[in-house]
Amino acid sequence: MAKEELIQFEGLVTEILPDARYRVQLDAGHEIVAYTAGKMKKNRIKTLAGDRVTIEMSPYDLEKGRLIFRHKDERPNPGAPRGAPPRGGQFRRR
Repeated sequence: MAKEELIQFEGLVTEILPDARYRVQLDAGHEIVAYTAGKMKKNRIKTLAGDRVTIEMSPYDLEKGRLIFRHKDERPNPGAPRGAPPRGGQFRRR
């Protein structure tokens, strides 16, 4: 028997919960609890309240999901002057 396809939704992180879980408000209006996917943990991708994310959910349980992608923030840095290069430079501190 074939494995069921996962459903993907987009939403907004509203609250950070303990144990690497997040409360996410989906674009459809539902609110679910999501956990961080393993690749996001491995690559140390941090998620904060207010971030746009993509969620993967099983068709059997629509109350829980896996956070698989954090969308890049389109807002400019509020403290930086216009036209200034992004902070960080080319060198990384160890």
